[in-house]
Amino acid sequence: MSLTPQGPRPPAGHGGGRRGRGGRRRGRRFLRWAAIVLAVVIVGTAGAGYLYYRHLNGNLKKDDLNIGDEKDRAAKTEANAAGQTPLNILLIGSDARDNAENQKLGGAKETYNTAPRADVQMLLHVSADRSNMSVVSMPRDTLVDIPKCTDPDDDKVYPALTSAMTNDSLGRGGPGCTVATWEKLTDIHIDHFIMVDFAGVVSMADAIGGVPVCVDANIYSHTSTGHGSGLKLKEGTTPIKGKQALQWLRTRYGFEDNTDIARAKAQHQYMNSMVRQLRENATLSSPNKLRKLAETATEALTVDDGLGSVTKLYDLSNELRKVPTKRITMTTMPWQYAADGNRVVPKPEEAEKVFRLVREDIALDGKDKKKAAQETTTSDQAAADDEIGITVENGTRTDTLAPVSGRAGTVAGLLVGKGFTKAAADRTTATATATTLIRYPSIDLKGDALRVAKVLGVPTSSVKKSTDVSGVTLVVGADWREGTTYKAPKEDDSLPESEDTFNGADTKACMHVNPDFTW
Repeated sequence: MSLTPQGPRPPAGHGGGRRGRGGRRRGRRFLRWAAIVLAVVIVGTAGAGYLYYRHLNGNLKKDDLNIGDEKDRAAKTEANAAGQTPLNILLIGSDARDNAENQKLGGAKETYNTAPRADVQMLLHVSADRSNMSVVSMPRDTLVDIPKCTDPDDDKVYPALTSAMTNDSLGRGGPGCTVATWEKLTDIHIDHFIMVDFAGVVSMADAIGGVPVCVDANIYSHTSTGHGSGLKLKEGTTPIKGKQALQWLRTRYGFEDNTDIARAKAQHQYMNSMVRQLRENATLSSPNKLRKLAETATEALTVDDGLGSVTKLYDLSNELRKVPTKRITMTTMPWQYAADGNRVVPKPEEAEKVFRLVREDIALDGKDKKKAAQETTTSDQAAADDEIGITVENGTRTDTLAPVSGRAGTVAGLLVGKGFTKAAADRTTATATATTLIRYPSIDLKGDALRVAKVLGVPTSSVKKSTDVSGVTLVVGADWREGTTYKAPKEDDSLPESEDTFNGADTKACMHVNPDFTW
């Protein structure tokens, strides 16, 4: 996909003249404004006049894509055999209270002009062949490791944090730190981000005439102590816009078990419905309505430089429109409660499985045709086999079995016999690792790691970036306790079961209202 700014040509004619039939046609052509709209699908129509094009470009706010350290970044996604490349876009909803309008909508006067937080985070993955789209949300109070980030405006350095709330990342230099946090956690390369604040959500909902949402009972999100978003709706489906739209997206008290997980589920329902509304609006013949959409959307958005013009957003919109609504799947990252019971953390195996499916461009709806194993071109960038340093660790211990004595040495010898003469056993460690893994510390060593995996028959999904190692490290797992040939376990490419999964074509989704918040 080309996101190179082309820019529409200036109008062919200027000045007065009779407004005959041909003039009206030219006027109509001129008024086909680009409908650049936020959030899961940005849909558009054709070109705009040059001056107005510049005006829309001026509306867009831009920021750096990734401000983390290079070592924490994910490698760029490789093209498939047909030369097609997936797209990964991070959608961020900011709770910034940096102006009077945002403060009025957000409340909490004591937080005026404090560091913004990324209260909505959704990773949108568009498959390489544009046949499907996956959206993965992360609850705002998920505890993650936030990498070191450097503010591009003043060069202020924010040190790395461990076990910090993910929404704090935005206040550590901007959206580029939220992107860096996602890449460190998931090892998924993010191509772009799109961010909107309180006022932007309200204006977008107004511009498209409202977003239909559904509740299974009357709801009033309000407690006697003043908690709650203030959302008040009757049972059934209601088109919401303005402040009510923002209340829906912020509602925690009143949906299901009053948790942030339920809020993410409600956000999915809203986004699914918004997709359908945006697609309907994009086909409208009303120039004024399309113009309002373009104006509102460009004023509402902060994007990375790679999306920093109307043309680039329009190109992106065309890519997203190729995905059938019925092939859009939204889910929440598998999670479990943290030790303190007040926050959540990624559920180790299930969350990593979802991230792997996205990394390997496997549709979350399970409707992909079985993909043949693809050899990555990254392996072509590997050093010569006898120049690759490999540390081999013994990870064969299990809950019931002792580690196999000398296993690291045996496999290191196997590697030496295959031409990896710099392979050596680390005889000081004996860990418990269920499946054999190959780890590498930085992008420049990924090709080496993949080369080792190819020779041993280890699947690419078991090749992982890790800052816990200093070089290519093979951890011989409990699945390879004997023999000289590794037999990789059959991988399950199905999405972990979850009630927090939506299909883009689902028009019947309805949020369950907590009985304590009905009226």
